[in-house]
Amino acid sequence: MERTRGQGDGEGDPLERPSPLTDKERLMIQDSWAKVYQSCDDVGVAILVRLFVNFPSSKRFFSQFKDLEEPEELEGSGQLRKHARRVMSALNALVESLGSADKVASVLRLVGKSHALRHKVEPVYFKILSGVILEVLGEEFSSLMTPEVGAAWTRFFAMVYCSIAAVYEEVGWTKLSTSAE
Repeated sequence: MERTRGQGDGEGDPLERPSPLTDKERLMIQDSWAKVYQSCDDVGVAILVRLFVNFPSSKRFFSQFKDLEEPEELEGSGQLRKHARRVMSALNALVESLGSADKVASVLRLVGKSHALRHKVEPVYFKILSGVILEVLGEEFSSLMTPEVGAAWTRFFAMVYCSIAAVYEEVGWTKLSTSAE
């Protein structure tokens, strides 16, 4: 893996830029995602509920549901469902664009800039969210998420995080805190 300048996980470690996905990995991700995306609303909600329950500090970026405590309250929130759809749509755009590095970079640039500049979300939360997504997919789609497919997704999310972190650095992100619970 080649080293790049960056903030790493927010602790000042240099980033290791993952090598590009292989064609086989790209196809495994796209094939598994096609099945996951058939249930995108439910999966998206499950991902965000898990994120907010396991990492309550992440709710502070969402004024519309930051005071909801119980998983049932979160699941019933129309605003949470709306944001879950946006997350799943962004993931879908990334997965569909895996054959085009320029398209992937464009999507990640938009997501990174909006989360850094407008929403002030610390970059470490992308790493946390990636782990939550992998966990939910592994549980909800256990027959799909073989070790090989899981490894491809892990590499995909490493690439996503590295690219997002680079965008944060590009826009001059200054770490506000390291309070990921």
